[in-house]
Amino acid sequence: MTITRPISDENMTVIDTDFSGIPVRLYLPKRRSEKWRPAVIFFHGGAFVMGSCKLQVYDFLNRLVANKLDAVVVGVDYRLAPQYHFPVPLEDSISAVKFFLQDKILTKYGVDSTRVCISGDSSGGTLAAQVAQVLKKDPEFKDKIKAQALIYPGLQLFDTLMPSHVENEHGPVLPRDMLIKLASLYVTKDQALPQAMWKNQYLPQENRYLLKFVNWSVFLPEKYKKNHVYIEPGTGELTAPYFRFIDQMSPLTANDFELQNLPLTYVLTCEHDILRDDGLIYVTRLRNAGVAVSHDHIEDGIHGALAFILSPFHLHVGLRIKDKYIRWLEENL
Repeated sequence: MTITRPISDENMTVIDTDFSGIPVRLYLPKRRSEKWRPAVIFFHGGAFVMGSCKLQVYDFLNRLVANKLDAVVVGVDYRLAPQYHFPVPLEDSISAVKFFLQDKILTKYGVDSTRVCISGDSSGGTLAAQVAQVLKKDPEFKDKIKAQALIYPGLQLFDTLMPSHVENEHGPVLPRDMLIKLASLYVTKDQALPQAMWKNQYLPQENRYLLKFVNWSVFLPEKYKKNHVYIEPGTGELTAPYFRFIDQMSPLTANDFELQNLPLTYVLTCEHDILRDDGLIYVTRLRNAGVAVSHDHIEDGIHGALAFILSPFHLHVGLRIKDKYIRWLEENL
C-alpha cells in the first residue's frame, strides 16, 4: 500500500494540513466557479487499525470525486488502534468535521454550507455514520450535513453470527476470525474479548435491551434470511470498562427517534461481504424512520473491493462500486 505525496496538477491544488490537530488532505479545484462548491469529507477504511487517506487508492478516489463534482474534498487521517483505542478515532473524526464546518472555514474554501456530505468505506463508513448521528444531536451542527454515503460499512458489534457472518465466515478480504480480531483491537488488547466474540456471548446484561435494534430476524429482507435461524447473542461474563462504549461503537443501535432526522443517505452493500447485513438492516431501519435512502446492492461484490481498483488489479466490481458512489454524489449533492 503506497502512501502518496500531496501532488497538485493543472486541475487541482492538493494540500496536507490539519484541522484541530487532525491530519487532513485537501483537494481544491482550480477552475473558477461562479457558485459555491459542494464538499465531501471522506473517512478511509482499514478496520480502525490501518490505512490512510493518503494511500494511493484513496488519493485517486478523492481526487476523482473533486474533479467530477467540482467539489472540495477532505480526507481525514484519524488516529488508529491499537495505539489509540476507541473513542479516539471517532473523536478525531468529529473534531475534524466540526472544524471544517465553521462558517469561516467553509468561506475560506468556497464551500456551499448546504451541500456537505460525509462518506467512507468499511470502518470509514462506520465513522461517517457515527459522525452523522453525533452532529444531529448538536444544535450548532445538526443542519450542516446534507448527506452521508456509506460503502459496505460495519455498523454493529452486538451480533457476530448474523447470516452474512455465517455465509462469509471464510470469505475473501475479511473472514470472520479477522473481523473479530480487528474489532477487538479497536477497543482493547484483552484477549478475552475476541474469544467471547467468537462464541457470540459477550454482551453485558445492561446492554441487552439494545439487541432489538440489530435483530436480523426482524429487519433483514426475507431474501437474505434464507434458512438461517435467529439465536439471540448470549450474555458474557466480561466486566471490562470498554463495554461502556459498545453502544457508541454501533450506529445500528440508535433508536428510531435518533434515526429519523438523519440526512439523505446512500448505502452500498456487497453480497459476499461479512458486513453485508449491517448495511441491509440500516437501510430498513432508516427507511422505517422516514429517512430518504438510496441503496445499491452488488450481487458479485466483496468487502474492500475499492482497494483493488488500481494497477495491477483493476478489479471490475471495485470500479463499478466507485462509479456508483460518484454517480450518487453527482445526482444528490
